[in-house]
Amino acid sequence: MANKVEKLLKNDIISALPDYALWQWPVEQLLDKIPTRTKFDLVISSPPYNLGQQYETKKSFNKYLRWQADIIESLIPHIKKTGSICWQVGNYVENGHILPLDIYLHPIFSEMGLQLRNRIIWRFGHGLHCRRRFSGRYEVVLWYTLSDEYIFDLDSVRIPAKYPGKRNKNGKLTSNPLGKNPEDIWDIPNVVGNHKEKTSHPCQFPVGLVERLILSLSKKGGRVFDPFCGSGSAGVAAAVHNRKFLGADKCPQYISIAKNRIAAALNGNAKYRPHSQEIYDHKKSKLSLRPVK
Repeated sequence: MANKVEKLLKNDIISALPDYALWQWPVEQLLDKIPTRTKFDLVISSPPYNLGQQYETKKSFNKYLRWQADIIESLIPHIKKTGSICWQVGNYVENGHILPLDIYLHPIFSEMGLQLRNRIIWRFGHGLHCRRRFSGRYEVVLWYTLSDEYIFDLDSVRIPAKYPGKRNKNGKLTSNPLGKNPEDIWDIPNVVGNHKEKTSHPCQFPVGLVERLILSLSKKGGRVFDPFCGSGSAGVAAAVHNRKFLGADKCPQYISIAKNRIAAALNGNAKYRPHSQEIYDHKKSKLSLRPVK
């Protein structure tokens, strides 16, 4: 594969997509320009949560849902019949009330004929400390397919079995020698503080989270699309694992960050925390000891 990441601007006419490309414009504009024959093996993204972050314009909640529905509807014709779409979302919060976005978005996906395969809980250890409710320490990945014939490569993401030496009464090993199927609750640190992937993006997607999905839901040489690519974490995972990638974001600052990160990954210099890395035991740190007064 080529190791060049092309930057596509508003007026670029797309006849044939390069292996790695970033579109500096809202995704609504891009989907009108991509040829109908272009299909993605996997669409994966973490769209804005309508919280008024610097990269989004806050809308009424109903307008936000309609905007998401329009984008999802435009994406479906560009997904292969064996392909998947993964939407990673959190909560919309207003005046202390939370609205879980996965609950509101699921009927939209379902009404468009998509089939929910997993509701994956992404659990992490750091975040805001709430005062009038329990602190949120998880978000959700909704994984949908277009049909019952879809790519799912379990062997590529198996994790070590808890008791690999366990045998049945006939003396045969009871676990798969390649490891077990990961459960649908994933402990992967979020990108905050001194995380090795940290950039200036305020809500960065960890590469490890998307890496597991790219490995299991696409094949080498397949094309991955992130319609809200931000700092390019999905592109990094795609480049590391020999998938093609197209990303869109309207912010030139984030496009620049994404381009540099993906180029580094293509050159074998990706800085990221793999999905298979064990969670650090905080008790090993001296900071876990309460100071003696």
